[in-house]
Amino acid sequence: MFPESNGIHRLLIAKGLRAFADGYVSLLLPLYLVELGFSPLQVGVIATITLIGSGLLTFVVGLHAWRFQYRSLLLATCVLMAGTGIGFFVFVDFWALIVVALIGTLNPSSGDVSVFLPLEHAALAKLVNDRQRTATFARYSLVGALMGATGSLAAALPPALVRLTGMSSLNAIRIMFVLYALLAFMAGLLYRGLPKQLSTAAPVKAPLHQSKKTVYTLAALFSLDAFGGGFIVQSMLALWLHQRFDLSIAAAGVVFFWTGALTAVSYLIAVRIAGRFGLINTMVFTHLPSSVCLILLPLAPGLGYAIALLFVRSALSQMDVPTRSSYVMAIVTPEERPAAAGITSVPRSLAAAISPSLSGYLLGVSMFGWPLILGGGLKIVYDILLLAKFRKIRPPEERN
Repeated sequence: MFPESNGIHRLLIAKGLRAFADGYVSLLLPLYLVELGFSPLQVGVIATITLIGSGLLTFVVGLHAWRFQYRSLLLATCVLMAGTGIGFFVFVDFWALIVVALIGTLNPSSGDVSVFLPLEHAALAKLVNDRQRTATFARYSLVGALMGATGSLAAALPPALVRLTGMSSLNAIRIMFVLYALLAFMAGLLYRGLPKQLSTAAPVKAPLHQSKKTVYTLAALFSLDAFGGGFIVQSMLALWLHQRFDLSIAAAGVVFFWTGALTAVSYLIAVRIAGRFGLINTMVFTHLPSSVCLILLPLAPGLGYAIALLFVRSALSQMDVPTRSSYVMAIVTPEERPAAAGITSVPRSLAAAISPSLSGYLLGVSMFGWPLILGGGLKIVYDILLLAKFRKIRPPEERN
């Protein structure tokens, strides 16, 4: 029999490789596009298209994953990820990059919004019991945050290459897209070791049945949260810091490394809080103050104050990530998990897809930071609605 711990470790390491790639790409993407001569609006449009493409693909895979083996789908997605890296290395035309962004896996945000997510969530939920589930998802999120933070530091590699070799900044960044493709290949080797039989519990007639209403309600609420979050994806936040405070890409990498590290620590704390106060309460009452920090950011009188607010936000804002994933997997039946993970994850890319373009437009008009205020306000509304609707729907481990 295939050891469950081996399967979990493979999924966690693959998650780390992908997060590392996302960590530096989210910072280098706007700089790369600006180097190509694109405007802030065009940068926002490409970020939007990447989120739309990821959302559509995640939705389709989530609905049909129960028909296939998770391993096969994960391997196919690695091929798509490798193709995305090669595409951004080869093409420099705006419309060609739009096509690659639409069908690829590039992630302009600090969180995971890819098609990998519902597949990995469903696989992890099958490998653990109810008592272990939240802790396992916290480890999953922890690995992603730490490796994403390390990836942020790797954004300083292109400037170092420029100094050491004399190559152009544009070519130095393009090399990082080749690395993105190589990391996809390495993740594929890990997924290849997963068991073929790792799939849904049993054949079903529909991806969702008894939990349909609950999942769609959660998806609608997550849409609101994701739309607010789309105003502040890491690429656009890095652009705002550069415009407002003239923060260099290397310095931004250090800042986002520490925000990622704080986020990683918060995942472990979230497990303890959830064990005492429940998953929904943890999601809401850690998320609310982080949104207030967002609203206060444009009012910061200097870079130091802005970074301090970013650090406080990072220590709180992502505690809902492992708890949310665990909650969704807990309140649906095992055979519904791929669809539930896909449908509730899609808002993180599809509903958020509109906001980066709006954010780019607003940043092109004013450096004040209106996207931060809009994003924070929408997130507060989401928290209030989530608490009102789901505080009485408890996962199995909270019913005794």
